[in-house]
Amino acid sequence: MQTDLIIVNEYCRICHIEPAFIFRLEEGGLIEIRIIKGEKYLQAAQLHDIERYTRLYYDLSINFEGIDAIHHLLDRVKSMQQEIGHLKRRLRLYEANDFEAIDEL
Repeated sequence: MQTDLIIVNEYCRICHIEPAFIFRLEEGGLIEIRIIKGEKYLQAAQLHDIERYTRLYYDLSINFEGIDAIHHLLDRVKSMQQEIGHLKRRLRLYEANDFEAIDEL
């Protein structure tokens, strides 16, 4: 499972961002950094979020508090979308049962 790990300093060097930015994301609980034998690693699965946070911070000049707020809003939107999907499935079941009752008349 170590193949999905990326060295923080190498990632920062390649992407031209400050390692302190990555460490600040970790301090804020937005990402997780693993330390193995003294080397700091990111999980590859986190890269999409890190790239989003990087664009917000560097391109749009949004501070860490704003990034955190956006993160929580996106989580809430995702949760609401899942809830709407669940409600739609329940509605379809209800409608299907309702039509079956009408057919029986």
